[in-house]
Amino acid sequence: MKGANHPLECELAVIGCGLSGFSAALFAAERGISTVLTGVSGATMFASGLLDLLGTHPVETGTRWQDPWAAMEVLFKDHPDHPYARIGREAIAGSLEKVVSFLKSEGLPYLKAGSGNSEVMTPLGTTKYTYYVPQTMWHGVKALQEKRPCLIVGFKGLTDFSAVQIAETMADRWPGIRGTDVVFPGSEKIVGLVSGDIMARDMEFPGNLEKLVHEIRPFLENAEAVGLPAVLGMNRSHEIVEELSAELNRPVFEIPTMPLSVPGLRLNEAFTSGLSARGVRFFVPNRVTLWEEDDAGFLLSVGNKDQKQSLRAEGVILATGRFWARGLRADRDKIREPLFDLPVFQPGERKDWHRKEFLDQRGHPANQAGIEVDNLFRPLNEKGDPALNNLFGCGSILAHQDWMRSKCGSGLAISTAWAAVEAFASRA
Repeated sequence: MKGANHPLECELAVIGCGLSGFSAALFAAERGISTVLTGVSGATMFASGLLDLLGTHPVETGTRWQDPWAAMEVLFKDHPDHPYARIGREAIAGSLEKVVSFLKSEGLPYLKAGSGNSEVMTPLGTTKYTYYVPQTMWHGVKALQEKRPCLIVGFKGLTDFSAVQIAETMADRWPGIRGTDVVFPGSEKIVGLVSGDIMARDMEFPGNLEKLVHEIRPFLENAEAVGLPAVLGMNRSHEIVEELSAELNRPVFEIPTMPLSVPGLRLNEAFTSGLSARGVRFFVPNRVTLWEEDDAGFLLSVGNKDQKQSLRAEGVILATGRFWARGLRADRDKIREPLFDLPVFQPGERKDWHRKEFLDQRGHPANQAGIEVDNLFRPLNEKGDPALNNLFGCGSILAHQDWMRSKCGSGLAISTAWAAVEAFASRA
């Protein structure tokens, strides 16, 4: 690479800072593999904080599954090319357990209902199935299950979260639910909208918890549980929910919010601090712009228009996501993988990418687009052979899956990251 500066050296470079990239870096670090993580801010901070495994299959019928493993067996038969089918149940479950254990060590505990999915509330007043639930939301799972009298509390000025709308939408199936709005502590003099991440950090200021309790108490009446938007602290959310529950003398739980999501920011901060402590080196926010391959591995050029850094790695894991994260790019007549110019599985012509109805329940064929891999998660060329030595792929950039409609995004991101790292570690 002409003009390359003295390269930063590592065994493994992970490209992508979403959940899959974070997970790959974690699994590599736990194996003692020297790892550099590079990329721009991923979608993690926009995530709900819920860790989905498999909630819907087939997407064409919208069939929801309380048992994700039973759903997975059907998925394997219906779609043998789905990335999950290359991994298997034991490895999928084990990889999620490793990530959840890591998050707990970083002060972000998760819970699940045995081997089944849990039904959780959404900020729209609907529900969805998910596998691992942040502990701050767990009382909401129980309250929904038991249909206890429940008060949903919103904050004046917080956009995209309406306690009244949630209660009204759920009233038919949950007669004892009602909603109200209160003033968030410290926002009394603010005119206009209030940001959820600012609220979350303000909740950790001394005295604000007591002020919030004072605001909520007059509306409790017969409520046996209290739900609030997921802005109850950034680094102490678990403790704050416990303290609120004690002060109000009934279980308090968080409800996911629309992006930008505080639970997603918590995930992002937990991974950033935890991976740094485990020796992962970060080179963010920077994109890989050029690459070369030789007998020693890869030489990558990382940076922006003002500053570049060379990175020497024995192997690369590509976890760059799909369109939103620019892992895939749609031209006028073709979907491309822009960094390594890998072949992309896609519908034949642009007119076939989308269905006529935007909200078609079946989804759009373009949502199945991505790079194809072998059983070692090595991206394939046009002949069906590994495109490059020691290049691996994971996460939503992989073909033959519609993670959003299948409700399998987190499980897909984590388990394929585990598989890619295992393949790199066991290479000849």
